[in-house]
Amino acid sequence: MKKVMLVDDEILIRENIRDCVNWEQEGFLYCGDAPDGEVALPLIEEWMPDILITDIKMPFMDGLELSSIVRKRMPDVKIIILSGHDEFSFARSALRIGVEEYCLKPVSAADLIEILRATSLKIDRERREKQRHAYTREKLLSDLCGGLISTADAITYASGFSMQLIARFYAVVIRDLRYPDTASDPARTAMAEAMLDEIMGEHFSFQRSRMEKVYLLKGETVESLRTRLAALQTEGFAALEAAFSSPPGIGVGSIQDRLQNIHTSFLEAEQDKNLRRISFRDVEAVGKSANGNVVLERAKFLQFLKIGSPQKTADFLTQFSAGLRCLDWQSSLYGYYLLNDLTLETVYLAKQTFKLPDRTEGILEPLREKIKQVRSEEQCHRYLLELMERFWQWRSEATGKYGDLIRKVKGYIEEHYANDQLSLQDAAEHAAVSPSHLSKIFSQETGQTFIEFLTRTRIEKAMELLQNTRAKTYEIAFSVGYHDPHYFSGLFKKTTGMTPKEFRRLGVSYFRQTGGTSRESQGPFA
Repeated sequence: MKKVMLVDDEILIRENIRDCVNWEQEGFLYCGDAPDGEVALPLIEEWMPDILITDIKMPFMDGLELSSIVRKRMPDVKIIILSGHDEFSFARSALRIGVEEYCLKPVSAADLIEILRATSLKIDRERREKQRHAYTREKLLSDLCGGLISTADAITYASGFSMQLIARFYAVVIRDLRYPDTASDPARTAMAEAMLDEIMGEHFSFQRSRMEKVYLLKGETVESLRTRLAALQTEGFAALEAAFSSPPGIGVGSIQDRLQNIHTSFLEAEQDKNLRRISFRDVEAVGKSANGNVVLERAKFLQFLKIGSPQKTADFLTQFSAGLRCLDWQSSLYGYYLLNDLTLETVYLAKQTFKLPDRTEGILEPLREKIKQVRSEEQCHRYLLELMERFWQWRSEATGKYGDLIRKVKGYIEEHYANDQLSLQDAAEHAAVSPSHLSKIFSQETGQTFIEFLTRTRIEKAMELLQNTRAKTYEIAFSVGYHDPHYFSGLFKKTTGMTPKEFRRLGVSYFRQTGGTSRESQGPFA
């Protein structure tokens, strides 16, 4: 939603504009107002509104001065001037500054909404144009594989590039042609590219590095994708191994049914590629020296990270790494593979659990450099200990950074849920943060939007009243923040699967036993 800020020295006008528009319904977020330009300027820099509505004649700093400063500092902010002065000189000055609209007071709610909608469309057009020039097709595919873009954004960008991105199923393949003789034989590389393109069928691809390429395969059925991947792992691998006299540097990820899960397939392809690049002679030598294959129980390691106690780390590692004692760390690459594979799994678990802000590559590369320095069992033990401590550090940062803020906002909702005017703006002011920041953090930390949590709180309170009092439905609706009993009843049924009357008759035990009858009931009350 576009953020809107209002600056006017008349409090009645500010309150009228604030209250006459259903901002969220119209697709806007009213982030606040100010009585003059001097007060408004630091708030504008903090709130970063998309649209600024300002009067001209105000004390301390008038609207034209404010508009001029905002245009220089934040040229993307669209400015709408509401003026009570029908003088050409004012309008001419405003146009020179570059305001979007110059309107005379009074302005009706309908006219204001129309102006805001037109301005919003202009913002969207300008943003798409900027993104078209700044964002590339390769960047889109890279962000999909890195898990750095939402489904909605990915589809929007793909449409701009005329890419038919949507499919029923996806899989990622990574090929790495860093063989000793590849760089000196471009013809052989071109032959390999053509061979892979033919086997993979419909796909998108991007160059990850000079010799590494990533393929995103599409398919309408699981069977069709499996067939192509199977052909790649038989005919394709055999042909590449024959052409380069080396094991193929190719990794294949699993088949996924959502755009957001392409990241999972990419990580699996990365792991698969690393495994295939290990010298088979090294693996065989390790197997003989160990009287059997050396295997690290990744699931056991990850489970300890999730629920284990740091105090028991030393005992766990001694037992977990016992099988590595037979490895020849000086000459074999197999130990590097095992640690790299375990590191990939750990980082992926952290990224999925804690929503790490960094790019996966930025986290992995330093860890891989440390793995390369491992030359003994003792160094391996120290690396695993450091990896575990990093994971717990990520967990501590994720759970503690915004914990106090979220608790404060939830407590505020618990105290004021009965207020039908309760808004994100109110909670943001109570927590002393901007509404946009609170909206982002609240969703990120709780998995729910502010409105979803508020609705959940109100419906839960209504459920308690239905079970424990004889109050009428409209009285309960009013007491939990809904002045329209029909709207409340519809929302209650949508959320719980039952009308208030049915819920009161059947009882909460029945509701918990059945889990409700609607899909929505499995969200807030599951």
